Amino acid sequence: MASKAARLYVGNLPWTVGHRQLREYFSQFGSLSNARVVFDRSTGLSKGYGFIEFSSPSSAADATNKQVHTLEGMNLTVQPQNN
Repeated sequence: MASKAARLYVGNLPWTVGHRQLREYFSQFGSLSNARVVFDRSTGLSKGYGFIEFSSPSSAADATNKQVHTLEGMNLTVQPQNN
């Protein structure tokens, strides 16, 4: 159950942000086991959202508790992933 709490949905990503940039930004909250931006298979462009997975649920909580996340001038949506 604890591992579920550590996976977050990140929305409203700028189309220029890739996996590495997503990982770099969210690593300030703790160790990430995964950071993935979802890309459109046919165009290769970002779909504007992705998922991050923290090694610890407390790091995920720190990230969701922060009021505003901004990458390249866009305010991101960060919330626990609904399975």
